[in-house]
Amino acid sequence: IGLARAAAGKPPGKAADKIMLQGLFTTVTNVNFDPPRIDAMIAAARAEKNKLDAAATDFPAADLWAGNEDIVSLRSTLLLGLRGMAAYAWHAAVLGKTDDEVTAWFYKGMRALGEEHSAEEWLGLLMEFGQVNLKCMALLDEANTSTYGHPVPTVVPTTVEKGPFIVITGHDLHDLKQLLEQTAGKGINVYTHGEMLPAHAYPELKKYPHLKGN
Repeated sequence: IGLARAAAGKPPGKAADKIMLQGLFTTVTNVNFDPPRIDAMIAAARAEKNKLDAAATDFPAADLWAGNEDIVSLRSTLLLGLRGMAAYAWHAAVLGKTDDEVTAWFYKGMRALGEEHSAEEWLGLLMEFGQVNLKCMALLDEANTSTYGHPVPTVVPTTVEKGPFIVITGHDLHDLKQLLEQTAGKGINVYTHGEMLPAHAYPELKKYPHLKGN
């Protein structure tokens, strides 16, 4: 929120954009298990904030959950939505796809979290966010299909073959591609887990014979 406030009325720049996306992505539930990494991300966000506007104030985290329970619910819905959109926007950015409207909305949304709004205003923000999030999902789909091909119906085994293997979870197809490249020809099978299941449908990932199942 402090970084978003510091960027108000000015182009934040690519460094700030990267920190905004990574910082929000870092707070997603199954990502934030590394305290030193989180501390480093906080320090990077504050340093970038100070470059843009040293007078911009941070927002006390406890205040996110204080006040009328309906307002808290609406505010937290926007916050959690922004976290999720950041994960998808980052995956798209890694593959070279960005969108100025999507990126700008992270700043708008984070500034809004530090402001007072009526329930009707929060609902309006959430509806606007929903449209931007839909655009972000289309951006990620374009990034994935232009890189890995268009997914096709695929039978995915759920058995485990004999021998060493690695299980990969999450939804970062770029991570999976790197893992498949690094394990190719080494006798190590790769299995997906959870949200990584759709990876088996992409032609450029299916071509690795050691991608065995889910």
